[in-house]
Amino acid sequence: MTDDEVSAEDLTLREAQQRVDAWISQFEEGYWPPLSNLARLIEEVGELAREMNHRFGHKPKKPEEPDQDLAIELADILFVLLVIANEQGIDLDDALGDVLEKYRLRDSERWTRKED
Repeated sequence: MTDDEVSAEDLTLREAQQRVDAWISQFEEGYWPPLSNLARLIEEVGELAREMNHRFGHKPKKPEEPDQDLAIELADILFVLLVIANEQGIDLDDALGDVLEKYRLRDSERWTRKED
C-alpha cells in the first residue's frame, strides 16, 4: 500500500500533516500567508455552521440548496487546520497531547462522572 492509498482512519495527525505538506509542496504557490489561511478557516467554519443551522437550527434550507455532508465540512476544517499548523511549524500530534493533558488536569472534577 502506498502513502496515497493509506486511508484517513490509519493516519496520525503527524502523517496527515505530512500528506497535506506533500500536496501543497507540489505547487509553486505553496502555503498561503497566515491571515489568508485564517480567512479560509473561517469560511469553512461558516459552511459548517450554515449546514448545522439548516439541520438543527431555525433556518430552513431553500428548496434549491443541496444537502451538504457534515463529515466533508468537518474534514475541510481539519485540512485548513493542518495547513495552518504546517505553515507555522506546529506538530499537532504534540499539541493535541498537550491540550488533552491540560483538560484532564483542569476539568477532571468539573462534571459528574458516570458510574461504572
